[in-house]
Amino acid sequence: MLIKLRAPAGPARTEVLQLAEIFRARVVDVSERSITLCVSGDAGKTVSMQKVMSKFGVMEVCRTGRISLKRGEDLLEQIKAPTERAVHHKKSESVPVALESRDADVYMIEKEDLTGPWEVQNVLSPTEYQNDRGEAVQGEFQAHTLQILVADVPGVLQQVTQVFARRGYNIQSLAVGPSETAGDSRITMVVPGTNESINKVIKQVNKLVYVKDLVDITAVPYVARELMLIKVRCSASQRGEVCNLVDIFRLGVIDVSHTTMTLEAQGREDKMSAIADLLEPYGVLEIARTGRVALTRESGVDTKYLETMRSSSGVW
Repeated sequence: MLIKLRAPAGPARTEVLQLAEIFRARVVDVSERSITLCVSGDAGKTVSMQKVMSKFGVMEVCRTGRISLKRGEDLLEQIKAPTERAVHHKKSESVPVALESRDADVYMIEKEDLTGPWEVQNVLSPTEYQNDRGEAVQGEFQAHTLQILVADVPGVLQQVTQVFARRGYNIQSLAVGPSETAGDSRITMVVPGTNESINKVIKQVNKLVYVKDLVDITAVPYVARELMLIKVRCSASQRGEVCNLVDIFRLGVIDVSHTTMTLEAQGREDKMSAIADLLEPYGVLEIARTGRVALTRESGVDTKYLETMRSSSGVW
């Protein structure tokens, strides 16, 4: 959960930081009049924290749904050796079939028809990203982060997603949770497309009855976080090595068995990818991820903004 509070410098901010330490929340943004915190845990913990912090004034809340992994040693599948994976991957590769004519009811695809938003690199895939927030940019298409405030009624999520599905957009990330206002929910989406095409979709979504507000925050400084649970194979002799990675990435150990460890990670998508890559040699058994949640930065500054300023002026 990301929560933005009214906390001007002084006794109020001091008390907020003390409560954040009790709930083990992390400060992700600070401005003159507000402070943004990131916290993970069960629903009881997040609701309790929101109630305690409500006396300071809750400006915005962005929450994800619940993710879970099975505890203990009963694994869903055995980890294959790297050589077995390579052989299996080669066998599963499809062989392209050349179409000689257009006479049947199967039509060839022209080369120019292959360009579209589906070519944008998935921001949740474990790959190297082009900027620090994990946004993949390829040609004219870019991954846009959208925030949609909707009424909390049955079927509203399906109505919103159908607008994107009918136009062939692939929603790369989707997180939904209650907002700071009772009876409303906030949807955070990551959708690839051009600025022009995304603006057209925004106009269509705004026409829905239960949509109260929709903002594309891609171009403004914002804080984005994701929660990941990862279960790795880990013997007693390897726990020390894994614990060293836990300290480096500031992870949380939430379950330990004789042969496995389950870890909790918070951060940007590139951090999640780095963690998964480093834990791969031990054997990654299961991964569950929430998708991106985001709030605009009241401080008005982030790394992308500074990079833009440096490229335009030539100096920091």
